[in-house]
Amino acid sequence: MQLFAPSLTVLAASLLLASPLAAQDAVVDPAVATANAALEAAPVFDGHNDVPNQLRSRRANQINDFDFEDTTNSGEGHPEGRALHTDLARLAEGKVGAQFWSVYVPSNPDEAEAVQQVIEQIDVTKRLIARYPAGLRYATTADEVETAMAEGKVASLLGMEGGHSIGSSLAVLRQLYALGARYMTLTHNSNTPWADAATDTPAHGGLSDFGEDVVREMNRLGMLVDLSHVSEATMLDTLDVARAPVIFSHSGARAINGHPRNVPDTVLRRLPYNGGIVMVVALPAFLNEERRQWSARRDAEQARQRALFQGQPETVTAAMAAWDEANPEPVTTVVHMADHIDHIREVAGVESIGIGGDFDGMPSGPVGFEDVRGYPELFTELARRGYSQAELEMIASRNALRVMREAEAYAASVRDAAPFETLIAMPADD
Repeated sequence: MQLFAPSLTVLAASLLLASPLAAQDAVVDPAVATANAALEAAPVFDGHNDVPNQLRSRRANQINDFDFEDTTNSGEGHPEGRALHTDLARLAEGKVGAQFWSVYVPSNPDEAEAVQQVIEQIDVTKRLIARYPAGLRYATTADEVETAMAEGKVASLLGMEGGHSIGSSLAVLRQLYALGARYMTLTHNSNTPWADAATDTPAHGGLSDFGEDVVREMNRLGMLVDLSHVSEATMLDTLDVARAPVIFSHSGARAINGHPRNVPDTVLRRLPYNGGIVMVVALPAFLNEERRQWSARRDAEQARQRALFQGQPETVTAAMAAWDEANPEPVTTVVHMADHIDHIREVAGVESIGIGGDFDGMPSGPVGFEDVRGYPELFTELARRGYSQAELEMIASRNALRVMREAEAYAASVRDAAPFETLIAMPADD
C-alpha cells in the first residue's frame, strides 16, 4: 500500500479547522513588534515617580514591613482607598529600566523644615532601594544607569521636586547633591524666594539673580535643572543661563493642552539649542484639553453652588452629584499623550522627547495607562503613527541618558572652578 503525505495546502486547512484562532494568533501586530523591540533594546527611563511621597503620607516613612513586590492591595491608609500605581512586578511589565524617584516635600515657607523633610525623603528612598537589591539598583551616573539596565534591574535615581528644599542656600544644594540628588525642579506649585512658578502670581519676573546662580551651581555640580512647574519666564531665563541640557521631568505641550504646567512653543523652539528634553507626563489634566475645560466648568459650578447654598454642604454635594451625572468627565487615553509627543517632535525634534509619567503623584493615568504597566501601550500607539524603532528607543531612554552624560561632561569640564558663594538678597528690615 502506498502512503501519500498530505499537501501543505491540506495541512494548513486542517490546522485552521482544528483551531480557528491559530492563524490570528500567529500574526503579530507590526506596531506591537516595533514597540516591544524598542523597549527591549532601550527600556523606559522615566523622569518622575512619587512613590516616596506616598511612603510619607501613607506610612510616615515606616517601611520595614512594606511590600514593594506587589502593591495592588495597598489602598488601606489612603482616604479614597487608592492603591499605589507602582511596584516591582508592574515596573517589569511596563518595561521600566530606570526611574527618577521624586524626593518631593510640600511647598513650605519654613525652608529649614523643608530641608529636613527632603533629607528624610532621600533617606526613605535609599532604604527602599536597598531593601530590594534583586529589582532595584541605586544610580547616580549615566554609566551606572546603563549597568543596572544591562543587569535587568531598575536603575533608581533621586530627583528633588521644588527649590524650597534647598532653603535658599547653595551650601545645602551642594550637600543634597552629595547625598545623591541628581535633579532639582526649581519650583513646585508656589514661587520660591528666587524663582517664579507656573501656578503662582509672578514675583521675580522669572529667575532672580540668586536663582541664576542656583542654575550655574547646578550645572557646575552636574545636577540636572528641571523646569517642570516653573513659569514661562523662568524657563526662558534658565535657558539663557544654562550651560548644560535641562529637563522637564513631567510636562506636556501647551499648544495641545493650555495648562500652565505645560511647555509653550516659545520654549520648545529653543530647546534643541540647549540639548534638553521634555519628559512627557501621563496626567490626564495636562493631556486632554477637553478635560481641562470640563474641570474649569466644574470648578465654576461648584463655586456657584457654594455661593447659593452657604452653610448647606449637603445641598452642594447633591447638586454637584447631579452635575457630574449630567456632565461626565471626558475620557483621556494614550492617544492624547501621543499627541503631545507628536507636537514636541514637530517643533523641537525627536531628540527633545522623553517620558515622565508622574505615577503615584496623580489619581490615575490615562485609560489603558492607569499605572506603570502602560508604557508598552503608549509605544505601540507611537509605532502606529510611524515612529521607527530607533526613534522609540530615543524617546524611551536614549535621550535621557544623553542629557545625563552631557550634564556630567560639562561638570567635568569645570571641575576646577570654585563653587558659587552667592547669598540670597534678603528684604530690608522695615
